[in-house]
Amino acid sequence: MGSAATGRGVDQAAMVNRLYVSPAARGHGAGAPLPAEAVAPARALGLRAVPDVAAHDTAATALYERLGRHRMATVAQDWGPHGLVDVHCCAAPDPHPPHSVGHPR
Repeated sequence: MGSAATGRGVDQAAMVNRLYVSPAARGHGAGAPLPAEAVAPARALGLRAVPDVAAHDTAATALYERLGRHRMATVAQDWGPHGLVDVHCCAAPDPHPPHSVGHPR
């Protein structure tokens, strides 16, 4: 999914999964810095980081939107004993978008 939606090869995209904030810390800004911290290692390697968020988690979805991330796709992931869970794959605008076919980056 990340590769098709970002327009980059699979070797240029990194999925970022499962960021959590304890219930006691929610609503106090504790989650705001997490996405940037989580995608920093991927960006340092020149990869396009694509965080995902459970579709039922409206607070996290709203946070990603406030941070300028856009929903690229919604897919079902197998969460083992929890069954299939819909997740939104979100990404910030690509700072280095791929060029059109026939033009090197």
